[in-house]
Amino acid sequence: MAKVLCKKYNEELDAIPYQPLPGELGKKIHTEISNKAWQAWLGHQTILINEYRLNLMEPKAKEFLQKEMHKFLFENKEEKPEQFNQI
Repeated sequence: MAKVLCKKYNEELDAIPYQPLPGELGKKIHTEISNKAWQAWLGHQTILINEYRLNLMEPKAKEFLQKEMHKFLFENKEEKPEQFNQI
């Protein structure tokens, strides 16, 4: 499997085997983010969608998730909702 120098974990890890999003952002994620970080984002994204009850048909919800994704993957900022309690 191909390797990338992951921006989130700052180490060489397995690459995502596919471009996860279309366009330039998808290319950037594919070349700079590891599969481990992408899978972590998918889990975090699920928490955000559920806790904030986001409707992904709404442009504001999509914009919110895109900003949170950038913070999570490239700025290493992971903020869980206040009311979230992991079981």
